[in-house]
Amino acid sequence: MFRIGPYSIDSQTILAPMAGVTDRPFRQLCRQFGAGLVVSEMVTSDTRLWKSRKSTYRLNHEGEAEPRSVQIAGGDAQMMADAARMNAERGAQIIDINMGCPAKKVCNKAAGSALLRDEALVADILQTVVAAVDVPVTLKFRTGWDMDNRNALNIARMAEDAGIAALALHGRTRACGYKGEAEYDTIAEVKQSVSIPVFANGDIDSPHKAKQVIAHTGADAVMIGRGAQGRPWLFREINHYLATGELMEEPSLDEIRTVLLGHLQELRTFYGDYLGVRIARKHVGWYLQAQPEGKTFRKEFNVLETAEEQTQALELYFERAADPLAA
Repeated sequence: MFRIGPYSIDSQTILAPMAGVTDRPFRQLCRQFGAGLVVSEMVTSDTRLWKSRKSTYRLNHEGEAEPRSVQIAGGDAQMMADAARMNAERGAQIIDINMGCPAKKVCNKAAGSALLRDEALVADILQTVVAAVDVPVTLKFRTGWDMDNRNALNIARMAEDAGIAALALHGRTRACGYKGEAEYDTIAEVKQSVSIPVFANGDIDSPHKAKQVIAHTGADAVMIGRGAQGRPWLFREINHYLATGELMEEPSLDEIRTVLLGHLQELRTFYGDYLGVRIARKHVGWYLQAQPEGKTFRKEFNVLETAEEQTQALELYFERAADPLAA
């Protein structure tokens, strides 16, 4: 469908990087459901912090399918370049630069979407990182700092000139956070103004929405973040709809059970029982938020302390969901 450097991506669905969500188990699961590219959680460009427990997990890409895309965040061009180089040495095959995160703790360090206020610094970071590595570099950014300062077109052209291989644009400003509705006109303008691949991001949560956004923007792919939380099969559904024009059936209760229990096992294998059990809680909440009694079950589930208790509770939940009269 499109290329990022030497890599041919054959799906128009991409998993967005999300801190605390797109860890290795979730990335691999979304791959299995048809995501053409998955991007790691944001890794700090301050390599002095890489020995922390959080960074150790975020830097683990063992056994992942190619191409492996790693997102870095920071506000110093040379530190970003060093981080990019070290990630490439560790096996990253695409480096993604974060200029989209709206979180205060990131923006307060003049990183993430805060960088959009300083175009000279943006240019310096892009050029320095691209020059530092032999792998493709991509950029994820927003339409601007706020509604009065939207400069996505300038940033996009600057990125292409610097040698950036692809762009992912979230249709909101930093000031918008995740509020309101994403707008796609700016993404369409960016797509028309550059020759590199452009991915549309923001509020894409269904096959219909994905098709509408691609049609409106001309984007090469849609990048899906929050819409995939608890719904990794969304990639499969969108790919099928884009290819055939027909909607797939929703996953059966039995398939949801199998996927969820498998995901929890992978979390425990990756993080160990103690952390795996705790990280599982938010994922279970997302998986079951649309299911009958899902919210009530989540409160009960969140106090469970062992993997065995979690598994038993989920097995019982799905038994009751499959046969409510027997409950």
